[in-house]
Amino acid sequence: MVQTLLPWAGPAAAGRNGLKPCLFRETVAPKFPPVPEMLPILLKTLPFFALIGLGYLAGRWRFFGAEATAALTKFVFYFALSAMLFRFAANLSLAEVFDWAFVLAYLSACFAVYLLAFAVALWRKLSLEEAAMEAQCATIGNTGFLGVPMLVLLLGPAAAGPVLMILAIDMIVFSSLITLIITGARGGRFTLRTFGTLGLGLLKNPMIVSIALGLAWGATGWPLPGPADEFFALLGAAATPGALFAIGASLAGRSAERLAVAGWLSFAKLILHPAAVAVAALLIFPVDPFAAGVMIAAAALPVAGNVYILAAHYGVAPQRVSTAILLSTAFSVVTVTAVIALVEKG
Repeated sequence: MVQTLLPWAGPAAAGRNGLKPCLFRETVAPKFPPVPEMLPILLKTLPFFALIGLGYLAGRWRFFGAEATAALTKFVFYFALSAMLFRFAANLSLAEVFDWAFVLAYLSACFAVYLLAFAVALWRKLSLEEAAMEAQCATIGNTGFLGVPMLVLLLGPAAAGPVLMILAIDMIVFSSLITLIITGARGGRFTLRTFGTLGLGLLKNPMIVSIALGLAWGATGWPLPGPADEFFALLGAAATPGALFAIGASLAGRSAERLAVAGWLSFAKLILHPAAVAVAALLIFPVDPFAAGVMIAAAALPVAGNVYILAAHYGVAPQRVSTAILLSTAFSVVTVTAVIALVEKG
């Protein structure tokens, strides 16, 4: 059964906006939208993937080299995307972003897929480090560079709160988890210094800092001053085209190897992950229907580029991760469109 999607108001926003929380959730039998119904959604998502394709061609034709791609990625990561996240968060309260049912639904679904991918890797007699990296591929989507700009534009500004929550969980929980697993597998000792390093890494992450500062500003109840709001809007507007172009350009330098494993990881990320999230958010936990739809759409995103950064940093299966990113991004044109069509259909 799939729940009918209603506008997201958030736990606190319900009272503030005069919206009454639902006492029950209507359910309807799931029905996959036929191709004619998916066509309008495809036409909406196509420009986003066309920008990725343009970046890929620019990188493939060496018009946009590795240094240029790195510079553009740094600009988007530290400036444009951070401005967008701060502006989104500054217009929200913590109560509108954080909801226990939402967090538990997303975490339980993620850990279910994570453990499955981890177990399959161990069954193939891989090391703990490789198993953790494959589990990361199966669970962590490109929420920052692709999900934030695309889902907010396609599903509306109300999607910002749920997307920011997912982004924060991915970075805080799972980036820390893989660091701990690899450290433990290599015989490292868990000391206060280990956790201090993890904490410092989060404090240096501009996306985490931007969300935290934005929520802190929103907690004051003050609107952003006009010039500041225009500044963040202008800078944040560069995040969408810049991030998508950077994704494509970075994919141009990746070669496809170990296709069977990468195919399995892409299947886990694009199919199993959103399916698990749908079960958790729609059937197990009392998640607001609209927020559940945003969560499912975010889970359908391809493997995140920062998983490759971790793989390269630790020297754990970087080529395998690279191929999974390439394949999952290519196939996500179809899967993301289908999931968003289901979400909008309700």
